[in-house]
Amino acid sequence: MVLPAQFVNVIVVGAGLSGLRAATEIHDAGLSYVVLEAMDRVGGKTLSVQASSNGTAVVDLGAAWINDSNQSEMYAMAKEFGFDLVVQRTEGLSISQDDKGQMSLVPYGIPANLTSEQLGELSIFAQGMQQYIDRSDLENPHLGQDAVKLDSMTALEFVQSEFPAKIATTFTYTLVRALLGVDPEEVSALYLVDFIKSGTGLMNISSDTKHGAQYLRNRQGNQNFAKKLASKLKPNTVQLSSAVKSITQAADHCIVRTQDDKVYVSKKVLLSVPTSLIPQIEFTPRLPEPKRILTQSTKLGYYSKTVLVYSEPWWRHANLSGVFSSTYGPISFTRDTCVPEMGQFSLTCFHTGETGRQWSKLDAKGRRKAVLDQFHSAFGTAVESIPEPINIIEKEWTKDPWAQGNPNPVMMPGLMTSAAGQSIRDRYGHVHFIGTETSYVWKGYMEGAVLSGIRGAKEVIAALQRNETTTQQPTSIAATLLRNETTTQRPNSIAATLQRNEKATSNMDQRPSSAAATPEYTGSSSSVAATPEPTGPSSAAATPEYTGSSSSVAATPEPTGTSSAVATPEFTKVVASGLDRRPLLAC
Repeated sequence: MVLPAQFVNVIVVGAGLSGLRAATEIHDAGLSYVVLEAMDRVGGKTLSVQASSNGTAVVDLGAAWINDSNQSEMYAMAKEFGFDLVVQRTEGLSISQDDKGQMSLVPYGIPANLTSEQLGELSIFAQGMQQYIDRSDLENPHLGQDAVKLDSMTALEFVQSEFPAKIATTFTYTLVRALLGVDPEEVSALYLVDFIKSGTGLMNISSDTKHGAQYLRNRQGNQNFAKKLASKLKPNTVQLSSAVKSITQAADHCIVRTQDDKVYVSKKVLLSVPTSLIPQIEFTPRLPEPKRILTQSTKLGYYSKTVLVYSEPWWRHANLSGVFSSTYGPISFTRDTCVPEMGQFSLTCFHTGETGRQWSKLDAKGRRKAVLDQFHSAFGTAVESIPEPINIIEKEWTKDPWAQGNPNPVMMPGLMTSAAGQSIRDRYGHVHFIGTETSYVWKGYMEGAVLSGIRGAKEVIAALQRNETTTQQPTSIAATLLRNETTTQRPNSIAATLQRNEKATSNMDQRPSSAAATPEYTGSSSSVAATPEPTGPSSAAATPEYTGSSSSVAATPEPTGTSSAVATPEFTKVVASGLDRRPLLAC
């Protein structure tokens, strides 16, 4: 049974950070809205759970880090919401495991078992990569000086041809798995270069220190960002467990139907769904060919966590940083995720790329045994007796039906320079696309998610202000519903109607021209509430940063930064002085 339709100005699909941040902008503009989320919670790929039954402290199973220098949107929200930020531990000895399984113990920031010759080769690789990154075009990656070359090969092929030293290949596996959850043979070299540039460069994106992607954690848990954003919205405007099944467009409205046959009608739709999950939604008329190719060609990485919770920080007592890195698997790397003030002591193990996929094939008992065996082998090089954890928490994002991977979809060679790749931010009629992968900066991270939500909200607000001054329901809605949400118009004629009624919003994507050259870019009730009154300007609306995600298929989260922001080993003394004095990689 189809329930009566509800009309709003804007439907937001996805209650992750991008969708909720967009909704707050729409709320502040005085427009009516509803947010449809497939999951039974808000937050998307941010997920904070209780660390143990012994207290109230939480651990993050999704996106984990922000910083206070070049992720200004997230930092501003952290201050607004009164969150306590914890600096990531970077003290003590670290542990490294090579591809043969051999362990070594070294000071934090120093790569293990590398000769002076290998250190030199790694420095050449880092400087060479940064040159490609510097030459790339952040706003239009397909127009960069090396775009055609880089998009003709995988990241692995590129590194092996440009930097033949074995250490460069080994490091590339570590880097790509940590950043994207895939192996370097699964992603375009151009996509990798663009992703790193969006994170303000090789050193910052891989660093746990000041300016780095992994610098600050949130004592209250990052899912609380989403909860706080949702609390700013009118009651009953966030509908959970509301997976979107179809989106039908007519000349002056959209009809969105959920899997439980609720119907919503709006003038605009903001879709915060990873491109690789968009095919789960039926579009009428169908998406344009470039957008269809894009959604069928991107791939989500494998990204999971196992959190080991202890009654005390025994590794700190042994002067260990809590950092372990491995190309061997099933653990790719670990980080200290303690909150001592709350008596929460934990080490988080990350499982990424192909080694993570193979680990995922084991049953629950086998996965736990594999993690503990490798963990004890690694930390046993420095500690004679490792205590048993008081709790073990596992999250496999790939097995979550509304996430299916982390942190965001990647592109294979040939896609980014094609019309399909270039269409990632293009609207289709009344449907606008947001999400961390659409961000110009910090794509794959919470910062990118929020920036994309701001961009999308500004697009639809501007379009509505240009073309529509009333909230009266379109007269053609009833007829469209009676046609079972299909249309007798040919797709081409509908597109023409849309083009006549609404000018392209490409001007909403303009970024400061100087930003690309800077080293750091600062930058279930079925009722829908009546149009909210404006609550004042949003502080984010005035930001000069790139507007650049979150979740949902009907709502999928957005790391991710699952973002999930993640760290890779930090080789402090490898980079030549011409690059930077900050650490390159965080081991």
